[in-house]
Amino acid sequence: MKPLWPLESLSAAGTGFASLFNTGFLIPASRQLSQYSGGPLLDSAGRLIGVNTAIVSGSSAFAGVGFAVPVDVVNRGVSEIILEGSVARPGIGIVALTEAMTARLDVDGVVIAAVQPGSPAARAGLEGIDQRAGRLGDVITHAEGKQVQSVVDLAAILDEVGIGNEATLKVRRGRSTRRVQVTVVNISAPA
Repeated sequence: MKPLWPLESLSAAGTGFASLFNTGFLIPASRQLSQYSGGPLLDSAGRLIGVNTAIVSGSSAFAGVGFAVPVDVVNRGVSEIILEGSVARPGIGIVALTEAMTARLDVDGVVIAAVQPGSPAARAGLEGIDQRAGRLGDVITHAEGKQVQSVVDLAAILDEVGIGNEATLKVRRGRSTRRVQVTVVNISAPA
């Protein structure tokens, strides 16, 4: 299986390693990891529980931490590919600060690093980091009334809300908090 994106390009976009898991997928980043991909992950009774995706190893011995796509994600993805030709990824048009950087800042929630112009997040008035002013971006603390600690949490809630529907976010800017409605869109669709 050929990697879809190199890790470097995802990191350069400011998403960080942890957000590779936000839809349940981990994409192999090198040729040696990609050779591990595609095989079934079975439980002790022989039932399919996932599809092996990658292994992180300090050597080329294929020993290390393995990653797999859960079977329910595979089933949904296969159905979407058959019906639509691709898998939709729900989002709102933000780039989030990595979890490591958020933790260093001692902030709870998802810090918005940047907002894509014209996106639902931009239309809702959300703002990213302003480096010139030294201001932290808006922090999403809740989505649909549920606490959000990571991009993974936010992505799961946006997936539940569904593309084309409105999500209610609780957002902190400085010392004030407000609720905003934002439309969930397919961020994997070409612009």
